[in-house]
Amino acid sequence: MGQLGKLTRIDARKVWTREDHDFTPWLKENIELLGAALGLDLDLVESEVRVGPFAADLVAKDVSHDRWVVIENQLEATDHSHLGQLLTYGAGLDNEAAVFVWISPDFRDEHRAALDWLNEHSDAESLFFGVAIELLKIDDSSPAPNFRLVSYPNDWKKSGGSSRSPVSQKGAAYEQFFGGLLSRFKERYPGETNVAKASAQNWLTLSIGKGGFGTGWSFASEGRFRGQFRVELFVDTGDAEVSLAYFEQLRRSSATIEETIGHALDWEAVQGRRVCRAYSHYEEPVSISSDDEKLQALTQWAIPEMKKLRDAFRQPIQQLPSAASLAGGDSS
Repeated sequence: MGQLGKLTRIDARKVWTREDHDFTPWLKENIELLGAALGLDLDLVESEVRVGPFAADLVAKDVSHDRWVVIENQLEATDHSHLGQLLTYGAGLDNEAAVFVWISPDFRDEHRAALDWLNEHSDAESLFFGVAIELLKIDDSSPAPNFRLVSYPNDWKKSGGSSRSPVSQKGAAYEQFFGGLLSRFKERYPGETNVAKASAQNWLTLSIGKGGFGTGWSFASEGRFRGQFRVELFVDTGDAEVSLAYFEQLRRSSATIEETIGHALDWEAVQGRRVCRAYSHYEEPVSISSDDEKLQALTQWAIPEMKKLRDAFRQPIQQLPSAASLAGGDSS
């Protein structure tokens, strides 16, 4: 065995001097690292979000579970005021948060116990996390950030990030199918998503790196599309007009996007509806109750189809203007 290096912990405040000017902006740009530690596919929505006279550090969306995440961070040891702020922000946001994340380099025992108590006594959909941020280096290497969970919901690590709510027989079938699909997708394309586990829903979504946009697999369950399985790109900014404007800009690049994918897509946008989507669908009717052979064939198609769609849309999405520019009429 060769010589081993020496691992050293670095005081976070030697790298990030100020929480608001240094650490929060860094976290905003590296939200996927926090998502990986939590087992959630996070899209940043806003920073310094106003709640009354105060401002939440970061607000994100857990894309795969369609729920809001409020993040409170500090560079000193945990204190009572930041716990109160975390709860106040979560309750006071326009979109009430379901996931609460508190980040600090030094968690006091009483605050870790408080988060454990909240996870024990809150409803099944409210999840509380204590996350220790530490900086590590080996010998003379550059410091590397490491997020370490010090408090999390019961059975969170065992369940891989799923809800604590009981599921129906059909929900369990969706969870099993999408869980297998997700596992094989991550095995074939490492680093493509942070999602840890599927939920008991007829869809599973993955972040594509920009808030308000995502990709997903879904079984259509209503109307004339019943029996259709889709691989889709969706736009859902929370504002129907903004979503439609973004979608139309993407549609202008449809020829290039479809050439990259290798076939045409269905482009679906309805005036006044919040969500717009572009998708391809499996050629045969299929449902979660189809036999194993048909579901296996569906999986073999859905995995590379998702990768092609993500590769084709990623750059056009990143080149879109900000929502503020869009509202001002700048469509460049």
